[in-house]
Amino acid sequence: MSATASAPSGPARRWWPAPAKLNLFLHVNGRRADGFHQLQTLYQLLDWGDDIGIELTDDGRIERTAGPAAIASAEDLAVRAALALQSATGVRQGARIAVRKRIPLGGGLGGGSSDAATVLRVLNRLWGTGLGLGELARLGLALGSDVPIFVHGSSAWAQGRGEELTALELPSAWYLILHPGIAVATADIFHAPELTRNSPLITIRAFSATQTRNDCEPVVRARYPPVAAALDWLSMRAQARLSGTGSCVFASFARAANAERVAAQVPDEWTSFVAPGVNRSPLEAALASIT
Repeated sequence: MSATASAPSGPARRWWPAPAKLNLFLHVNGRRADGFHQLQTLYQLLDWGDDIGIELTDDGRIERTAGPAAIASAEDLAVRAALALQSATGVRQGARIAVRKRIPLGGGLGGGSSDAATVLRVLNRLWGTGLGLGELARLGLALGSDVPIFVHGSSAWAQGRGEELTALELPSAWYLILHPGIAVATADIFHAPELTRNSPLITIRAFSATQTRNDCEPVVRARYPPVAAALDWLSMRAQARLSGTGSCVFASFARAANAERVAAQVPDEWTSFVAPGVNRSPLEAALASIT
């Protein structure tokens, strides 16, 4: 996935990639004093996701010209990210933002967070506000715990709320992702009394995919039967796992053809896609084209 036009001269709109992510595991280690949870996870970025169209304006207004009907413009993280950057820097320019959604809402793939991060990174460059990645990540963290991983743009080991990141080079893999057609609210899962919150901390050195899990998976399974059905179906064909707190389930394959072979068998009532994992966000290459 890549941007579809050359670097802009003037206010012309250009499309920028906002990739999806997978949580290859997710351990909940405890509840923090600030109400958030202490987590450990391994983020895998995908070369697949949403596209964000950005057009600069001189009137200072932030507008969403297209986006998901289920999310009001004022609540869209892409819009909120632009407003946060504008407020933090005092920039007087504005922007028109279009969100072309592919990432399912409530799917656990980080769609809204990735959209926000793309807006922060792109407008930081186009507005010339000059913030570093750490400053942008801190702005993003106020919008959502997954925003920093997309701001930094590398697959990574994460701790804290998910903002303490160690970039990793992950092995090449292709992923089949199933979406059973429903959305799962993150807040509902993290507030569930039955959620296990006492997983012991592990080190990167001690990490083994066979000794990790998604602590949210039993809660989502019990509360959302369509997700349980998708997990059961995929588990008969590969090692299946839930991503984040959402409804999407996934399995990894060494070759694209192997993933596509299973994808061809997915029941009609679900949607699926196959995408390669990447260690660097496709947004990095798009930003590098700005002169």
